[in-house]
Amino acid sequence: MTSPKATPVTHRPPIAPPLSDLAEALALLTRLPVPGFVPRGARSAWAWPLAGAIVGTLAGGAGALALWAGMPAGVAAAVAVATAALATGGLHEDGLADSFDGLFGGRTPAARLAIMRDSRLGSFGALALVLAVLIRWTALAALAAAGPGSLLAGAVAAAALSRAPMAAVSCALPNARGGGLSPAAGRPPGRPAGVGGAGPRGLGRALWGLPALWLALAATLPALWLAAQARRRIGGQTGDVLGGCQVLAECATLAVAAAILG
Repeated sequence: MTSPKATPVTHRPPIAPPLSDLAEALALLTRLPVPGFVPRGARSAWAWPLAGAIVGTLAGGAGALALWAGMPAGVAAAVAVATAALATGGLHEDGLADSFDGLFGGRTPAARLAIMRDSRLGSFGALALVLAVLIRWTALAALAAAGPGSLLAGAVAAAALSRAPMAAVSCALPNARGGGLSPAAGRPPGRPAGVGGAGPRGLGRALWGLPALWLALAATLPALWLAAQARRRIGGQTGDVLGGCQVLAECATLAVAAAILG
């Protein structure tokens, strides 16, 4: 009598839970302490907007607390901007400055990439940083003048919506150089990038209703512009370009949010 043939056992790799992806997104995009997570690289890109929503909650919440403490709207806006910068370590602002210095200061793709690797701040980067801080502070001050709820909702929606283009640009464009944060994380597949865009749009609708469509458009257009510049001038994207896309998208989104309330 022959023994029955044993069924082969296949070992499937563990599936990282959503909380692990969110933890990785927070570890990649912020300075916030996170527990252990299963590294998935750019496959966690769907969670980047969620990480942004957490940053926006901290920033908007700090600004709202300043309002409740009797601070004027301008001070509350400054508190919100500072809180967001502390939460992210200025990561995206650094990318914005490097992107503008390199893309608009160099004459060849190689020279532009070399400038973007240089830690020194140039005139284009300094101007971009000053204008980005000024736009965000002005828009947040207008939202704060409308009340703590408006400040909190605007900060959360803008922080989440502005991180969706990062995933889309990373998926659509090749990496322009072999080193840095972007190739280390990899390019997100289409599905996580698409989910990352749908999540903040749903959040925006919940917070703002129909005007959320304008907020989503505001987040998309400046990021597309910078991505097009990067494609034409250096042949693709880098981590600096992705950070620059986030800052431009957040500036535009906050500006539109302030205009809607006005």
